[in-house]
Amino acid sequence: MGNWKTRKWNCLDVSVCFALLLFIGRPVSAQIRYTVPEEVKKGFVVGNIAKDLGLDTGSLVERRFRIVSGSEEPLFEVNQNNGILYVHRKIDREELCESSACLTNLKIVVENPLEIHYVDVEITDVNDNFPKFRETEQHFDIAEHTVAGTRFQVQGAQDPDLASNSVRFYKLNQNDQFDIETRERHEEKIPFIVLKKALDRETQSTHRLVLTAIDGGNPPKSGTLNITVTVLDSNDNRPVFSQETYAVDLKENVPVGTIVIKIKATDLDEGSNGDVEYALGRNLNPKVYEVFQLDSITGEIRVKGKVDYENTQIYKLDVDASDKGQPPLTVESGLIIKIIDVNDNTPDIDVTSVSNIVSENSKTGTVISLISVTDKDSGDNGKVTCSLSDNVPFELKPSFKNNMYSLVTKGHLDREVTSHYELIITATDFGQPPLSTFKTLKIEISDVNDNGPQFPQNPIELYLEENNAPGASIFSVTASDRDLDENAAITYHIVRNEEKQNDMASFLNINADNGHVHALKSFDFEKVKTFQFQILAKDSGSPPLSSNVTVKVYILDQNDNPPVILSPISANGSAEGVEEIPRNVNAGHLVTKVKAYDADVGYNGWLLFSIHQVTDHTLFGLDRYTGQIRTLRPFTETDEAEHKLTIVVKDNGNVSLSATATVTITVVEPKEAFAASDVKSTVNDEDESNVTFYLIITLGSVSVLFIVSIVVLIAMQCSKSTDYSSKYLQDTNYDGTLCHSIQYRSGDKRYMLVGPRMSIGSTIVPGSNGNTLVVPDRRSRISGEGQMFG
Repeated sequence: MGNWKTRKWNCLDVSVCFALLLFIGRPVSAQIRYTVPEEVKKGFVVGNIAKDLGLDTGSLVERRFRIVSGSEEPLFEVNQNNGILYVHRKIDREELCESSACLTNLKIVVENPLEIHYVDVEITDVNDNFPKFRETEQHFDIAEHTVAGTRFQVQGAQDPDLASNSVRFYKLNQNDQFDIETRERHEEKIPFIVLKKALDRETQSTHRLVLTAIDGGNPPKSGTLNITVTVLDSNDNRPVFSQETYAVDLKENVPVGTIVIKIKATDLDEGSNGDVEYALGRNLNPKVYEVFQLDSITGEIRVKGKVDYENTQIYKLDVDASDKGQPPLTVESGLIIKIIDVNDNTPDIDVTSVSNIVSENSKTGTVISLISVTDKDSGDNGKVTCSLSDNVPFELKPSFKNNMYSLVTKGHLDREVTSHYELIITATDFGQPPLSTFKTLKIEISDVNDNGPQFPQNPIELYLEENNAPGASIFSVTASDRDLDENAAITYHIVRNEEKQNDMASFLNINADNGHVHALKSFDFEKVKTFQFQILAKDSGSPPLSSNVTVKVYILDQNDNPPVILSPISANGSAEGVEEIPRNVNAGHLVTKVKAYDADVGYNGWLLFSIHQVTDHTLFGLDRYTGQIRTLRPFTETDEAEHKLTIVVKDNGNVSLSATATVTITVVEPKEAFAASDVKSTVNDEDESNVTFYLIITLGSVSVLFIVSIVVLIAMQCSKSTDYSSKYLQDTNYDGTLCHSIQYRSGDKRYMLVGPRMSIGSTIVPGSNGNTLVVPDRRSRISGEGQMFG
């Protein structure tokens, strides 16, 4: 388990720290620190984060206790069952960190409520690397007259480990000529071989040495370097640098070939012994050789590769100057190159989404995502501000930690207005010029049942011809719902009044899925002329929403009733009669009158009379409108005494219906006719009075119905706009046929109230195109009797 003694808390007392964090506001955060050595096995327990933070381990799974990491495979994981932080994969400190301090920052997130905790894990070094020389062999040419005590720099061994685990000392194999000496330079130990006594080339021209580098680990690790020393006749003056140590500033991203600095060394010798050559030291970081190059003749150091401040801020170089004497003499100098940062990195936006689907009834302040912004640059170039696109019901709220934000709702969401948002998050640094980066976050708004079904119009007027087929669809309704899915799935129902007797809605049925209304019975205009009912549209949301529409049904007449003969009627009920007239009557004498009625209205009830068969066409005539039979001329002695007339009564429907009556006229002498007329007049007077009574009642009823209809039509016309149109009849076409009329006579004129003929299921604006047609009577004389046609 991690070393608790090395934990560092940002607050003096844990309870005080949490209290302060809770006081600041949500999300709650805390920060702890653990220490773990490198190279531990997978599953190594670092510490119990839940216990250290005071979290309830029983709710960790429900609260989605987790580490928020990037795209790379994480080094650590947490157990949601007990809150333990453990090692997820092998840790190599030298691979992770180049500096002495190696910290890994973890972001721990728990939800409901949202809490963010920051954990620093320090990776400590273990002695897992051997000291290693960059080359396995090194050669020295040393003049034989070199004085004792002369030092020669040897390449140092590199050990990635830190502190006591790095190179501690060097030792040289046992020999009589050389000893080992170590100097500190740039926090590194540089080995030198030191000549103990003068060399004698004639005695021994070559010396082979073995240099061993030993680190401070337990047990220690070591590496070796083979050194070959060739004894030469010498050059007695060494080159001298103009400065012991050089320092220069260099901006990052300078072009390849840029001169960084020109170093200078001089040699007092002449000829080849005074010619100086330059070279980079052998103990440098390999990156130095990739980024810089040294001209061995001029001493110019130029840029060879990319200079990136974010990778390396300071380069420390060793520069050697050697003459061309035999043997050459070498001198060393140091060079420090400090890299200056420029604003060359755009900010990086990291989004941790709690959910990208937000309910439209979410409260203001609901957390949508956690956003962190980083910039690899330093100073003002690394300071970042974050903003959100305008005119959206969301906002960014900064966290207590720099460059941390919460994306929350700030206003009312309405999916029916906007179903999704594409939020553009902009991060801009403070460099000159500033750099920006953008990230698009897509938010979907989920639906709730906040819209009820709506009908396109209310009420609906339906014109339906009578005698419809039972069970057939008479019309359909459609309602719309702005919601989605089951919240917009509409079912239709007819509102029935169980308490009301003879409720016409009981004779109707509706398809709950498509709104098609079916009549369970055939309607009869002569029994029901108008009725209304209500349809309920209800969605499938929870709770469901509904609305009603009123349907006003007007039954249109069809020619389904044939004319009925009222007179003449025989004793057995057949339409037959016998009339006696004197032989001495003049032309125009009223013989009798055929009376009939039709239960239909309009043209369907407008009756016309015609003679189908007659014994003598020259004797009798029939008025086609009134049914009166009159003589056309006086009788002669040659005329027969009995004449039979067959009268046909037809209505004016599209397919006319008819009835027939048979009138037998007997011609008698005047005395017989007078005697018969006394008996008949009594019967006729009684029949006339009864018929007149019924006609008066019928005319009064029709007049009342007519007045009520006019009042209703005027009221409806006033309450609706003139451009009113129905869903069930977009364009009302009139074919010019007069129908639905009421006929009556007054004086010498015949009146007929008419309207346009319409088709099944059509609707019309009440009160429009209504008129009264006045038809002058074509008869030359008025009998004074009024006849109303059904």
